[in-house]
Amino acid sequence: MLRGTSTTLRILAHSIRHDSPQFSTSAVAASTQPNAALDLDPTLKALLQDIDISLTSHKHVVTKRLPRELEPVAIEYPEETEDAKDFVEGHSERSEHRKSPAALFGSKKIGAVVMPTELQKSITALIDASDKVQLHSDATRLFFDESEGWDHSYDVKYRSRKQGARHSDRDGTAFASVVLPAHYSAICAVLHHIKHRLGPQWNVQRVIDWGSGAGSGLWASMNTFQKLTGASEEPHLSTSNIFTYLGIDKRDGLVAIGKRLLRDTDLGALSATWQRSFREDDIIKRTEGHDALALSAFMLSTLPTPLARKKFVKELWESGAHTIVLIDHKTKAGFQNIAEAREYLLEMGRKELNDPETSDWPVRGAHVVAPCPHDGSCPLYSGKSVSLVCGFSQRLQRPSFVRLTKHVREGHEDIEYSYVAIQRGPRPSTVGEGISTQVRSVGRVGAVGREEAERIRLKEERVTKELVLDADHVEMRHEAEATDHIPAEIVPAENSEEVEAALRNEAFHWPRLVFPPLKKSGHIIIDACTAECKIMRLTIPKSQGKQPFYDARKSSWGDIFPHPPKNRPQERFQSTREGGSRGDDIGKRAKGRDRPKGEKSYSKVEEVLKERKRASRRDHAVQKEDFALLAEQ
Repeated sequence: MLRGTSTTLRILAHSIRHDSPQFSTSAVAASTQPNAALDLDPTLKALLQDIDISLTSHKHVVTKRLPRELEPVAIEYPEETEDAKDFVEGHSERSEHRKSPAALFGSKKIGAVVMPTELQKSITALIDASDKVQLHSDATRLFFDESEGWDHSYDVKYRSRKQGARHSDRDGTAFASVVLPAHYSAICAVLHHIKHRLGPQWNVQRVIDWGSGAGSGLWASMNTFQKLTGASEEPHLSTSNIFTYLGIDKRDGLVAIGKRLLRDTDLGALSATWQRSFREDDIIKRTEGHDALALSAFMLSTLPTPLARKKFVKELWESGAHTIVLIDHKTKAGFQNIAEAREYLLEMGRKELNDPETSDWPVRGAHVVAPCPHDGSCPLYSGKSVSLVCGFSQRLQRPSFVRLTKHVREGHEDIEYSYVAIQRGPRPSTVGEGISTQVRSVGRVGAVGREEAERIRLKEERVTKELVLDADHVEMRHEAEATDHIPAEIVPAENSEEVEAALRNEAFHWPRLVFPPLKKSGHIIIDACTAECKIMRLTIPKSQGKQPFYDARKSSWGDIFPHPPKNRPQERFQSTREGGSRGDDIGKRAKGRDRPKGEKSYSKVEEVLKERKRASRRDHAVQKEDFALLAEQ
């Protein structure tokens, strides 16, 4: 009875607390209800008020009213303490430098490419002046395949000049809205990587672009080689170091589109010209070609015969530019074109070195800057057929006009490409000029290695305090453990400039990851192209050390890896149907490809057994029917 009365009084007090604010001492009293106050007996009011006070003073009661819909609520932001700020800053700095300096140098990439605002405005204005429905139809006709999707190759041949004049403007607009952004991102990725590898002394001021098209090479080179300005400023054509650009292309429609894209853009000191062919008066002297770049992007695949491609590459070599960059699609045909051009350019360099008439030339020979760590024959190219392709991928943040033209929703797209960068002169040695230290011990320890060394030091101090040993014995033990666990390169003997110069020279011989690494729990497997002109499998286990294992685990396709493996690397071969041992080939093997002829697989044996069972069941059913007929007779 008393419990029921107490519960009733509590419910009544709760209702009065919402209906009559003058009897409530809680925060809920601020509730605005239109109901009038109840006329109650003074004794009951006092009793209810006492019950209300006891309920609100209870420690488990939470009297907080939830905000109503569309009611403004004041949000309180807790003040950050100095310790929290220091922790966040220290954590971000620690996460940035956990890699070793050598691994950071080898894995530095451009990231997702964003087209410059000037180029986006020019292409948008070009699209606004065209028919949108016709533009999508032309783009689908030229670059879309139902089986493979959107393609970035462009090889259009017209039946006559009249047809070419009639369709060149439309096809050029479709090329600028679909293919030009992808080509721009690939060229930017290659030029940024070469610039990172060669350092600030590689200052390009003249560009000769074979297959210039709508100007993807022009925009990429102009935005890559910029004057020293603030890092946050967006690159512009007017602030570029390049002052001479020569575009060579016979496709008049694409060249006209490229000129239209530059019509309302501030070019600064740039002098841009276009020609249908390369002339003798355009050749640069050997002594003046250090600041010249010979570029050809996605042009080799458009040439019909090997003889035409050889003549084309020879023209790049005879231009006089010290740096030659060739880019093509990541297809079997594109990689084969790049491999053949690479072999031809290196052969031209070897002929110069062996020719006595060129002994007085300031620069002789040639070497590969990227992606190969050697100047020998390509291990993935046999000369006859190509089964595996050496290529890379670059992501582009799609502008709005690309999504609208393609009728797609994704905000990014990836373009795959193969390339080679050749520079005149011999390959740099592993020891830089003016560096007395051994480069093999430079930049191999980051935050992970320092943390490991610090833990070893603390462990040694703790063991020293616990054990009571002879002083000579303790000293000998300390020296032995320090030799076994702490790497020699932890001691900082060089400044940052010397380390960067040493890493830049040593990176010419680091292995390049030509396939994505296989990341296991206890070891990392890397298939890389090495300085021995071979595809080697490098295994980095945890027992090699936390820093090498961390760097290997954070590596990705296309990086150059600085740490030598703990165990002897295994050479990989291209898989063939005849000859070669199983397990030594490169890449993933298809099911049953390495199985000898005549060997039965488990699936085939299972099918044979099932067929035998079905035959026995049929025979048993026939026998039953025969016995039934005999019984009836």
